[in-house]
Amino acid sequence: MSERSPVFTAGSEIAAQSFTIIRAELAERGMMLPQPLAAIVERIIHTTADFEFAAITRVSPGAIEAGRAALQRGCSVITDVQMARAGIDQARLQRLGGSVHCFNDRPEVSQLAAATGLTRSAAALRWASAQALLTGAIVAIGNAPTALFELLHLLDSGAQPALIIGVPVGFVNTVESKAALMERTDVPWIVTAGRKGGSPVAAAIVNALLRLAAGEDNRAV
Repeated sequence: MSERSPVFTAGSEIAAQSFTIIRAELAERGMMLPQPLAAIVERIIHTTADFEFAAITRVSPGAIEAGRAALQRGCSVITDVQMARAGIDQARLQRLGGSVHCFNDRPEVSQLAAATGLTRSAAALRWASAQALLTGAIVAIGNAPTALFELLHLLDSGAQPALIIGVPVGFVNTVESKAALMERTDVPWIVTAGRKGGSPVAAAIVNALLRLAAGEDNRAV
């Protein structure tokens, strides 16, 4: 064959090379970030190949530390959709004593959504709050602005999650829901401002926090 075959290396080598490229390009763009924020942003870029996240990722004071501490205590992670749940590294989470949940496929949540007109993602959080499951949990919202707005309402009703990851993606109420979260000072939050986000981004943030909580190299697969 005249064309060279591609060279495949181990997953760990590919990850290390990827993070080397990410850090070099961030430096070229003048976007060097302090730790531990860099660990979060680099993991998002590794997932999306989108360097704009270096400019739009926002964190409240102490939010990363709060998320890391919650995971070290073995907290639950609650997601708005199953896709975000599936993207979270459950093996690392379980080693820290935690678990991940998405409740929007439960029959009682479907019934609540039908009775109230809420989306299932929003109804799932209302149901979880009624079961006292939000207390001390990390809530990661990557898809549904309706779920984020409902969570803000639940905060006013006494819910006390350890951290809110608010990164829904889309065009309707997405920007507004994130802006409303960023106005809060009663809960730690991590947000991607604007329209961009998504379930892979939510999972990437949780996975970065898991590595921080375990003291692992952020470049790990």
